[in-house]
Amino acid sequence: MSTPPPPVGSVKTKDLLIGALLRVPAQAIQRRIITELNAAGFEELRVPHMAVLQFPGPDGVRPGLLAERAGMSKQAMNQLLRSLEGLGYLVRSDAPDEGRARVVRFTKRGRAAYAKVHDILRDIEREWSTVLGPKRFAELKELLLRVWESPLARGFASKTRE
Repeated sequence: MSTPPPPVGSVKTKDLLIGALLRVPAQAIQRRIITELNAAGFEELRVPHMAVLQFPGPDGVRPGLLAERAGMSKQAMNQLLRSLEGLGYLVRSDAPDEGRARVVRFTKRGRAAYAKVHDILRDIEREWSTVLGPKRFAELKELLLRVWESPLARGFASKTRE
């Protein structure tokens, strides 16, 4: 039988589990991206839209693969796609030579927002490098890349790289 987790305020760093250590910074990054996108004129974007805008982006991808990458149902992904389509960030069109298949394409506004996401991420990386020190930040990225490329992340990372 497993032991229940301790109350949040009593957790010591050594007791934090890997899920929280990865999730909390990832959520902070997503919130920062949305806050800065909103300030840059992309006011309609919200955190749930990050499921579509996350690396490697939706351009040229089928909605089903986007749903798989985001770990959500096709119906939920299509709801996000409808929202982004209505806001002018993307369009869905027929896939060439693939019957009824559809693919997602950025509009000009969508490409601009996606480029801004990359600018924000570069700023975040510079800040993290300053706080951690360039050597330790490079080590962090190297370790995360090793996890990404290993069987530890195979179920998700392989879908992201497709």
